Amino acid sequence: MYSEWASLSAQITANSCGAQCFSVLNKFPASAGREVVISVVKQLGTNLGITQNAEPSHLVKDEEVRWCMDVICFGLSLPLQEHETIKDCVNVYCEWLTALHPQPRISVPKPICEDANLYARQIINHFHNLFVPRQGESSDTIKRQAVLCHRVLRTLQQTAQISQHMDRETWDTLLLFLLAINEILLAPPTVKDDVGDQLCERVLSVLFEVWLLACVRCFPSPSLWKTLQESCAMWRHRIALVDQWNRVNLALTARLLEFSYGPDFTQLKNAGDEDGQLIPAGMTNDCVAQTWYRFLRMIGNPTALCSPHIISKSSHFVQWALTHEKGAETHQHPCLQMLPQIFLNAIRGISSQVDAFLGLSKTALISLTRSSANAAPTTPTSGPPSASSINSLPSIGTDLRPPLSVARPKCNSILHLFGEWLFEAAHIGGDTWLQNRKKQACEASKRPSSMIMENRKGSISLSQPNSLNDPTSLPPTLTIDKYESGRAEAIGTLCKIFCAKKTGEEILPVYLARFYMALQQCLKITESKECDETLASILLHSADLFRLDLDGINVLLPGFIAALEIVLPDKDLKLKTQAIAFNRTELRRSAINILLSIMVLPLHYHTLPIRNLTSDTGEKVLTFLQLKSRLMNILMNALQVETDAQNTHMLLGGLLLCVQDAVTFEDTELGGTDHLSGPGVQHHEENLLSSAGSDRSASLASGTVSFGAQTTAMSSRDTGSAHDYPSLTISDDISVEFTHEFESVASYDNAHALFVRATYLVCHRLISSWKTDLNVSLAALELLSGLARLHIRETDALECKRAVKWICDYICYQCSRPPPAHSKDLHSTIVAAFQCTAAWLMQHPYLLQDKDCLQTVLEVVELGISGTKSQSKNGDLPKFKDEKELKPASMRVRDAAENLLTIILEQVGYFPSECGPESISSLLDELALMKHCNSLPTGDGSVGVCNAEQAISKFKYFVTENSTILALLEEPLGNDQDPQPTVTLLIRGPFGRHAWTMQLRHLPRSKSGVKYHAVNPGRPIPMNDITQRPECEQKNFPEGVDKVQPCVADYSIPTIDQIREQYGANVISELEAMLENQSIHEKLAWAESDNSIDSLSHAQECVPPTVCHEFHAARLFLSHFGFLSFEIRDPHNPIESLGPPQRPLIVLDTKSTAFAMDLDKLDKLSARTHDTVYCFYVKAGQTSAQQIIGNMAEDQSYDSHFANMLQTLGWPVQVAEHSGWTGFAHNSWSLKGTSIPADRYQSNVSSESNYNGAQHVLYWADVSSEIAFVVPNAWNLRYNSEMDACSLSSNCSDQSTMSNVWTRGDDAGSLKSKPRNLSLELDTNTRNKEPVPPTRRKGNVSKPTLLVQAPAKIFLVWLESFEDYLNFPVEDLLAYARTGEELQSMQLPRAADCHVIFLHSLQSGLLRVKLLGPPGRMSFATPLVDGMVLSRRVVGNLVRQTALNISRRRRLDNDNYQPPHVRRRLKVQDIVQKYKMDLSEAELLAHLFQRSI
Repeated sequence: MYSEWASLSAQITANSCGAQCFSVLNKFPASAGREVVISVVKQLGTNLGITQNAEPSHLVKDEEVRWCMDVICFGLSLPLQEHETIKDCVNVYCEWLTALHPQPRISVPKPICEDANLYARQIINHFHNLFVPRQGESSDTIKRQAVLCHRVLRTLQQTAQISQHMDRETWDTLLLFLLAINEILLAPPTVKDDVGDQLCERVLSVLFEVWLLACVRCFPSPSLWKTLQESCAMWRHRIALVDQWNRVNLALTARLLEFSYGPDFTQLKNAGDEDGQLIPAGMTNDCVAQTWYRFLRMIGNPTALCSPHIISKSSHFVQWALTHEKGAETHQHPCLQMLPQIFLNAIRGISSQVDAFLGLSKTALISLTRSSANAAPTTPTSGPPSASSINSLPSIGTDLRPPLSVARPKCNSILHLFGEWLFEAAHIGGDTWLQNRKKQACEASKRPSSMIMENRKGSISLSQPNSLNDPTSLPPTLTIDKYESGRAEAIGTLCKIFCAKKTGEEILPVYLARFYMALQQCLKITESKECDETLASILLHSADLFRLDLDGINVLLPGFIAALEIVLPDKDLKLKTQAIAFNRTELRRSAINILLSIMVLPLHYHTLPIRNLTSDTGEKVLTFLQLKSRLMNILMNALQVETDAQNTHMLLGGLLLCVQDAVTFEDTELGGTDHLSGPGVQHHEENLLSSAGSDRSASLASGTVSFGAQTTAMSSRDTGSAHDYPSLTISDDISVEFTHEFESVASYDNAHALFVRATYLVCHRLISSWKTDLNVSLAALELLSGLARLHIRETDALECKRAVKWICDYICYQCSRPPPAHSKDLHSTIVAAFQCTAAWLMQHPYLLQDKDCLQTVLEVVELGISGTKSQSKNGDLPKFKDEKELKPASMRVRDAAENLLTIILEQVGYFPSECGPESISSLLDELALMKHCNSLPTGDGSVGVCNAEQAISKFKYFVTENSTILALLEEPLGNDQDPQPTVTLLIRGPFGRHAWTMQLRHLPRSKSGVKYHAVNPGRPIPMNDITQRPECEQKNFPEGVDKVQPCVADYSIPTIDQIREQYGANVISELEAMLENQSIHEKLAWAESDNSIDSLSHAQECVPPTVCHEFHAARLFLSHFGFLSFEIRDPHNPIESLGPPQRPLIVLDTKSTAFAMDLDKLDKLSARTHDTVYCFYVKAGQTSAQQIIGNMAEDQSYDSHFANMLQTLGWPVQVAEHSGWTGFAHNSWSLKGTSIPADRYQSNVSSESNYNGAQHVLYWADVSSEIAFVVPNAWNLRYNSEMDACSLSSNCSDQSTMSNVWTRGDDAGSLKSKPRNLSLELDTNTRNKEPVPPTRRKGNVSKPTLLVQAPAKIFLVWLESFEDYLNFPVEDLLAYARTGEELQSMQLPRAADCHVIFLHSLQSGLLRVKLLGPPGRMSFATPLVDGMVLSRRVVGNLVRQTALNISRRRRLDNDNYQPPHVRRRLKVQDIVQKYKMDLSEAELLAHLFQRSI
């Protein structure tokens, strides 16, 4: 930079030799000069005002002043024993320098005041004598000298700051003087506690601060800058030089960033006020830029610090080597043992500046540069202290890593500034570096030994080829491995730079090549398999390296996998040096981030070879697929030894990704016939999104999905419960190479093997290690639920049975923990475990055919509902339900167990029903049934019942168990031809609405035969055969009855004689007369009948009786099913005699007009959870809601992969024909074919691919949850506004009856109990610490609660540019994401409560995940993890699972949340309270005989 400018080094040398510091007294004997100085200076010192009042100086002529200055000049060079005299000299000169101040002191001579600059220059030059080290002085006198030097430096600095009269010549003199004293103090080798060691930091700080001041007042000439650079090169063995250099650089960088990138850029915060005021206030922006760059290049290339030969080639080191007693090389001076620490500090300063440009403002990094000299070791050590090397590795945990500034410069710009130094520093000690050293040594050996005279101040350096680069000649403390800390800092800084690459940013290939070469050198693993600082630094700062579309980054994949194999699988990480100390948890977390970004690469690139950077053709070509087993082993082993909760959470998400990807890969790529079209085809862009994943639910979207050249139609409602799958076969069209590669690894890490390993490992650790941690337990249960939904061809029933057994054991253990351990978190894990068990049983219904499995599951259900098992051990006698006390762990646990029991009894093996997965309830209601009733004829063929109220009037309504409404219709339906007692039931219970038709039949249909309904069946042919009947006497008793000895019972029936004796003979006579008269009447009647025309003995034929159509079918049903068995109480039992009688049936009054509305509200309460995900597409650079919403307009284009991804989230449904959740509360759960009053909002929507909820929506459901995926556009804002207006104008009482899913109400019978938490409460008065039976919170189910948590808002955002996630307008987009439930919950959602899943499409065809959400213990769910890289084949499935798990966690975390079946039960109880009829038993029976209207 200054090659064309002359250096002022000769002038500095002249000053050092005393050319301008020479006094005439030097020509006299020292004693004479001493006497003169003492007498003169003592007199001058009395006028300064130190001991007495200051007086004007008597020196009025220039000659007088010059003579006195000549004396003082000699006085400053006196031995330190004359401390008082030297002190007086310093005091005089410091006072006289005030002539440059705005107000000079009174004691300053007049000539100096008149020509202040001239005399100031002389005074400054004379001060040089004070700083010259004295040989052989004691430490005490050296400290006195240092004190005087501090006084001079302080005076000079103060003068430079406040003087307004200094001219350029004076400034140059001052700067040259400062250079000269630094040279004389710092250039020699460091000697402990000499004056140079004590003044080192001070003289450097004054030099730099005055130099900065000169840049504002009088910018130094290029010659001065060149001289400064040359001088600094001679002081590099001083650690204070690098520390002060870092300090100034960071201060200048802070100012540079202010005006270069504006106020929005992350400001670099200085460590203290002193650093903040280091830059003069008047420095212009251009001056800052010029000064910053010059200071940056001041000490040259920091890698020279790794070469003691270069640092020690000055004349001072040569002189030391020549005068050493035993003879030594220049590079063997003890002070050079600090070079590794100096090198580290220099690289650390560069790293701090890189952080500043990236927007990572860290005060700690700046403060490092201020006091490192004080903290540096004072004795030689074996290397740099480990603490400093660790401080250079800032925390980059997933949750702690600060975000990069959006306005940061491009990577190329930063590399232009610092790349050369960082690349060289990263190669220190590597193979390339050693090769270059050998090459240099070889070239040096060709030159003869010589004495090389440097042109820099004429210094001499010895050049001896045999020892110039010979590592064996270095002391043990200076071997190249001691510089590893600085190397680690350099490679870590490079990783940070390249990880700061923005979307679409181009990095020069030369930088990429050098970076990859450096990484490959640093990633080489030693034979001891230990983790060194370099490896740790790379892993800590490379979390994003594989998810940034860096060209050719995959060539480093084997090296990174080898590094991960060292760090992750070992519980106790092997360290190369025991002194190293860094946060191992953060190191593992960063390594896990890298692992999650490369997990999908083997199956994505198949058999694509990985190129070797070193171009060694002899090595075997490595393919991506061959790395799969190593990655799986790393993942499994890491999960087995991991102890940190967040790291475990991340690993669990990655594990499900691996298994899901393997299953889907085998399904799509290997299960078909034309998915790969030849050996030359390694990767298809078009088949990346071929399947949604083997949840196989709606991810197999309706319509067709392209698989390469073949188009395969997929079922639109395939839930994976009962489908035939093709066997695992390798297609003939797949390349032979790929087939061989896959077969070589398939036996160990195919989908089935991964499934078995994952299930076993997670279940084992869940029971042994994770059961006490809420987040890890939830993540493990989420993973097990995800594994249950995978359909693997080779699934082993024994493995699934073992998994269910483990989960049940987990529930038993959690429930059996002592009462103090029972908390909300514990019960949340139990509820999640019940949900996980339901998922396994739904996907594997054959498990319930196993007796042991069925018993295990039902025992756990019993434990959840009642709190204990009927049979604690196998040999114990079972305790019946009546004998058990109902003490569940909590109401939440009981609700979850009830839900599992209902799923087992109703849904396992039967879902989806004929109604489809969108409904687990019947799609028939009263109105639909009456339309099919054949007893309501209409003349014109129109429907006889036109509204719900009329239909309800035909039904009888009863409530049983206070939770189930029975609607009975006694009219036969149109499809019924049998004249049997028929009743049609609509059963509305906590788990949905069900319709049944029942008939009273004496024989089953299979045995009833075909009935013949002829009018005249004909007469049978008479048989004339006369049979001979044997005559026998009929006996009423056996023959031996008389022989039996009678007992008391035989005499209980009196004989005729006994009656005659008791009542008299008259009574017997009357009875005999009555019998005789009756016999006569009967004989007359028979005779009359035989003689009549209608007698059967004549022409009258047999005619069947008329068919009876009048039945009291409802009464018969209720009687036969035991609903009319009234309770009989024991009056002697005080428990049964208390309280009102429990009625088996409650009759409802249906005459009220509001009854139909309440029934409709009950039907609108789904028996499953429902969630909504809003999908957005963000083009590059878009930050406003209007722009983002506008992307969904029909005239806009977007990435086709986004549309394909939407199809894998769920299946498209038409809102008008959909009976499930639609994303809007007003039209969800409506029966098909019913009119929806929203047609006026749908007139402008015509595109079938528009899933904004107007006509179409994406939908997915399983047995316990529903989820709708809405893609909002401008229609949603208009519609939400109109719906809000309608809601506000409606009746307030109507709103008050809206149910709030986030509040709990009362159970029956708990009105008198005190309100309790949902989790277990302890009664401190009980000795046995038994859990108190929990009850629900008091409160009305229909009363909204203002303090509860609103339903979660989940956004799915597709980003073209990844950096746009920082400016995503969540707050503005909430207006487009409304379901209608917000007004019901009386709480509008906030942006801070939203969960956002960002997906960014990489050039490789993979997807990068970014998660944002509210802070909290249970914010983020698996399987998606922040930073994960996905394959498109599984994105829909994993996004859907994550959204469902986020919602489940949010519900678990809410104390006031009501499960769907609880809400329905409470709604039934509300209906009972409003419409029940208080009937006695007689009135109830009479009501059964009444016909409905």
